[in-house]
Amino acid sequence: MEKARPLWANPLQFVFACISYAVGLGNVWRFPYLCQMYGGGSFLVPYIIMLIVEGMPLLYLELAVGQRMRQGSIGAFRTISPYLSGVGVASVVVSFFLAMYYNVINAWAFWYLFHSFQDPLPWSVCPLNGNRTGYDEECEKASSTQYFWYRKTLNISPSIQENGNVQWEPALCLLLAWLVVYLCILRGTESTGKMEQLANPKAWINGATQIFFSLGLGFGSLIAFASYNEPSSNCQKHAIIVSLINSSTSIFASIVTFSIYGFKATFNYENCLRKVSLLLTNTFDLEDGFLTASNLEQVKGYLASAYPSKYSEVFPHIKNCSLESELDTAVQGTGLAFIVYTEAIKNMEVSQLWSVLYFFMLLMLGIGSMLGNTAAILTPLTDSKIISSHLPKEAISGLVCLVSCAIGMVFTTEAGNYWFDIFNDYAATLSLLLIVLVETIAVCYVYGLRRFESDLKAMTGQAVSWYWKVMWAGVSPLLIVGLFIFYLSDYILTGTLKYQAWEASQGQLVTKDYPAYALAAIGLLVASSTMCIPLVALGTFVLRRLRRGDAAPVA
Repeated sequence: MEKARPLWANPLQFVFACISYAVGLGNVWRFPYLCQMYGGGSFLVPYIIMLIVEGMPLLYLELAVGQRMRQGSIGAFRTISPYLSGVGVASVVVSFFLAMYYNVINAWAFWYLFHSFQDPLPWSVCPLNGNRTGYDEECEKASSTQYFWYRKTLNISPSIQENGNVQWEPALCLLLAWLVVYLCILRGTESTGKMEQLANPKAWINGATQIFFSLGLGFGSLIAFASYNEPSSNCQKHAIIVSLINSSTSIFASIVTFSIYGFKATFNYENCLRKVSLLLTNTFDLEDGFLTASNLEQVKGYLASAYPSKYSEVFPHIKNCSLESELDTAVQGTGLAFIVYTEAIKNMEVSQLWSVLYFFMLLMLGIGSMLGNTAAILTPLTDSKIISSHLPKEAISGLVCLVSCAIGMVFTTEAGNYWFDIFNDYAATLSLLLIVLVETIAVCYVYGLRRFESDLKAMTGQAVSWYWKVMWAGVSPLLIVGLFIFYLSDYILTGTLKYQAWEASQGQLVTKDYPAYALAAIGLLVASSTMCIPLVALGTFVLRRLRRGDAAPVA
């Protein structure tokens, strides 16, 4: 007798699971960056419009598909058409790629969390050199926070060609991160609860992209979560709630981030003024306190004209202190999470407390997203009668975590951060756009929009409004096609793909070309998921023809 499908204890638990999955690190480290790059508050205009015409409709579509088919991504699209099983397979492959590298962020968060109990914080000061006669040269040329990230945490190599050894401390943190994820999985479904730039087309493209990836569309996680819903659940209301909370969290995170930007910029600016004032005061025997922010530039001009030779000697050491340039510095990703934020935290009162709270928050966001991501992999596997008849869910979960952790050790090598960037930039971008496009076409034009509308009305007792139907059948697919064309053309126009490598002798990042094998890996990452859709369709066609041939009567 077939086992009954597990259900969420109540609708609120399902909503919290979706929010925990959708609200992730991108809300903290990418959305604020986009706001800063594209006009601050004016970026909210394209962002909110894209939320309405793309985010909400596609989120509702995925929740409705999962709730109606009551299966993971592979089974759901196989029900629509056997030729579309590849859509679910592609979702699982992309989710597996994500699982391999995303949990490394949680490992880094654990690493920083453990070091947050030290006084002073280890990234607040530069270490002494080998002779103990001064500070480490690399740290002096960079900064204490950059040094701790690139040298102490990553021990990064000068290029992707120099792989180096596995760093045992980050490796142990990665094991711990996967152990936490596995223990949460064992608890089952109940454990997953947690204006002028408007004329710039890239502002609209990035607004659409941020909505798309922030909600986690295309990974199969939302379909998996919704498959455990009661058929009568109001998935339309859930889609709206999750979308609004996700976007509200992004906006709130931006407010906090800009406050930290302001604190950091002001601190660095005042520190720069103190150093320049001290240098000029000591060099030209000026009166203490004579130099201020208001008269500094005027005095510099006077000293340069009155004492040209003496001023030329100290000129290379005089920094240009500008609050505007400090505020204009835009950073995203790990640079924002582990360098900019830590630089602000080290200058706060009771810095250890703020550091613990901050990295604990990162862990909660990261683990919540990881649980949703692993659900996208495990649900189709446990739904498979062939696999589940031989292995219990605990063993399947353990194998997925073990394999992902083993492969993820690549990211703890000295060149691991470069491979992390490759996976982060290329493993899911084009693939997800194609997956969601085929999903939308499959529901609207293969399964049939009227049939799907009738199913939803029978399930929930509510008719589907014209708005959702227009978005599903026309606007959202066209928008995805536009994004797909933009990314393809962007990759083509970019030419040779490049990456940022850490140059220890300079204490800064330098741009280098990817080697041929890295470019091949990028191509394989994109192709291995996208090619699942046509290859599985072709395989299904061939198998059906062979079976039909075997079943044909012999004359």
